[in-house]
Amino acid sequence: MKIHRPGRPEDLPEASVLWARWAALAVATWNAEEEKERFRYGYWFGGSDGDGELRYDDGACSRWVLIRADGGRAALFGQDDSGKAGRYEPPIDLLAGAPAWVRDERLRDLLERGRAECVYWFEDGSWHRAPYPDDLHDDGLDCGIGHLTSRDLATGALCALFEFDEDCEGALEACEQFFEHAERGTVTDTVVRSFADEVFRIQTEHELLWPKAPVARSEADLAAMAALARRC
Repeated sequence: MKIHRPGRPEDLPEASVLWARWAALAVATWNAEEEKERFRYGYWFGGSDGDGELRYDDGACSRWVLIRADGGRAALFGQDDSGKAGRYEPPIDLLAGAPAWVRDERLRDLLERGRAECVYWFEDGSWHRAPYPDDLHDDGLDCGIGHLTSRDLATGALCALFEFDEDCEGALEACEQFFEHAERGTVTDTVVRSFADEVFRIQTEHELLWPKAPVARSEADLAAMAALARRC
């Protein structure tokens, strides 16, 4: 699916699907050591209780947050260096038309500090955003989270993180099936274990992650991943 620049609300999948794909990436790439880091990158569950917030930081130029609220609502905001909305003159009110539940103190602070330059919200079954000037060329949505707008793109992103390529037999199918389970809400402990075992098998067979050797998931890792999967 083509992602427009700047992004349009219809470019995004339903909030529950976006959450499922993002959460699947957080589960699949979970790392015990990274959980201890104060400054981190990748995909992870954030917030005080970890249930209602997902984060993504590519470690370079893109930072995003997805928050789900009661009644199937959600808010997506972040920043990518490709975006021009935060530097547009005169300034764009990125919360124009946003309901009160979106306008929380933290988001306003991030906007004021230039840490969020793109805001979308999901309500009543549809995504929305503030109106943009006709000559705004990009808001960063495509480069930032365009890979989450379809299952095929998300699958490709996960394969890349594991260093899978077209020669890795079964890799594409394993990653695609994991996203399918996430979107259907059927990521069980068994699904997590089967997926982790398949990742380890492929990485070992193809001698990936060189110069490091692939390491099988421990029981503690699998338990932590399964616990996260229940939040998908």
